[in-house]
Amino acid sequence: MDYALPQYPFTPPPAGRDHHSVAIIGGGLTGLTLANDLVQRGIDVVLLDEDDTVGVRGASSRGICYAQKSLEIFKRLGIFERIKIKGVQWSVGRTFAGDDEIYAFDLAQQSTHDASLQPPFINLQQFYVEWYLVEKVLETAPQVLRWKNKLTAISQTVNGVKLTVETPAGVYTCGADFVVDCSGGNSFVRAALGLNAPRATGVDRWCISDVKFKHHPPKERWTWIKAPFNDDRAVWQHLMADDVWRLDYQMSVNDDPEYVSRRDVVEERLRRHFGDDVPFELVWVGSYSYRDMLVDEFRNGRVFFAGDAAHIMSPFGARGGNSGIQDADNLGWKLALVVQGRAGEALLDSYHDERRAAAQINITATARTNRFLTPRSRVEHWLRNAVIDLARTQPFARALVNTGRLSIASTYSNSPLNLGRGGGKSIQNVRLDAHDDLVSFIARYGGKTLLIARSKNCAAGMNAAAMEKDFPVRCAILRSSESALAAQLSLNDGEIAIVRPDLHHAGNVPAAQIQAIFKKSGLFL
Repeated sequence: MDYALPQYPFTPPPAGRDHHSVAIIGGGLTGLTLANDLVQRGIDVVLLDEDDTVGVRGASSRGICYAQKSLEIFKRLGIFERIKIKGVQWSVGRTFAGDDEIYAFDLAQQSTHDASLQPPFINLQQFYVEWYLVEKVLETAPQVLRWKNKLTAISQTVNGVKLTVETPAGVYTCGADFVVDCSGGNSFVRAALGLNAPRATGVDRWCISDVKFKHHPPKERWTWIKAPFNDDRAVWQHLMADDVWRLDYQMSVNDDPEYVSRRDVVEERLRRHFGDDVPFELVWVGSYSYRDMLVDEFRNGRVFFAGDAAHIMSPFGARGGNSGIQDADNLGWKLALVVQGRAGEALLDSYHDERRAAAQINITATARTNRFLTPRSRVEHWLRNAVIDLARTQPFARALVNTGRLSIASTYSNSPLNLGRGGGKSIQNVRLDAHDDLVSFIARYGGKTLLIARSKNCAAGMNAAAMEKDFPVRCAILRSSESALAAQLSLNDGEIAIVRPDLHHAGNVPAAQIQAIFKKSGLFL
């Protein structure tokens, strides 16, 4: 089975002055998410990609697990329904050691996921999501996407950034007020600007097998810490679109990547896993290893780094691609306000403050999983085996089993944008009434920050007309049907809840003080 990826036409760059408010380098998950965000906010943006398709030629699934926060973002951008129809929803995970199930969970029953209209996870091959994002841009702004445009030089001044671009029609230059590098781990921009990107390479080796079966295993996330059919090493098992199963097999650190990926070796491994009598079709096989990377600064003058250009982490818990999507969600509304003259450039500094801290948390979490799956010393081996043995009978030990702490929305605990009580938490996309939800409500009012009151008296106290005149906000009053939103906000009488365009809670503040608090923050013009 081969996937036929779309091929997009090259269009020669326009003659004359070629300057944009924002230029995005790289058309992967992060870059395309940001392009859609900015297009829908009416921002002049261009995206440069050196290829002419989505995904990676010769590769298949790549990223597959899209977390609830990402699905909420895709709902706002208008592609969630396509993902929902094509992908596979799941919330249940099971972990095994040998033949014993030692841990299970259902995310749909947990408070981190139970209020949103989007499911905890949908599995879908990455190229499909990128494909949908491209088509969404093409609906309204096809001129934004420039294929076969390779960045070869970059320089910046206090007022803008100059880009030199190589194309099949020759070399040209264009300018931008701001540039966002979403080009991936081997970023040309980072190297050209001489920026430090500390990295660590893991010793783990894995083999991915994308496989079709006639008889399906359960539609759940199954992981083995010690799989007897894989020489007591780890295994991951996920269903994706097109009835294709993604199987990740941990290999020995000394294994030859070419050997473990050989078709006959892979088929033998699959027969040990599922039995000799189970028919299957190999879709794609590839080997990989892990590394971590984190740039020191997510902003360098007028250049920003997002996705794998800013951070790389082991894929345990589906934190990589989802983190890049959240980078775009965080940066888009801030760039839009600055470009529109509604906020000062100090607002852009909060991108580094919030998203680098989130990346550090994700890297730490995945590194801990890595150490659990591949202990580095005799003591670590002993501790892991003790946890596994205890987890078979003792509930307390099951929480110590670490096959990947699953991606959840980041909390910006120390954000400079937290203006009141409870700030930093991501608010789930709750239903407001039979026909509306929080994401749709914010989008309907131009993606503005929401100021939410519990009563008309409280709304009057905040002087809604003055707030909407002076700041990029929309004022609203909670209706009796919106108890789910009230619970998410923990909003008291006499307070105003501040909900950012990216559905992060900036805090609850006294209604009478909100104008003074906004002015004192200095974030908006």
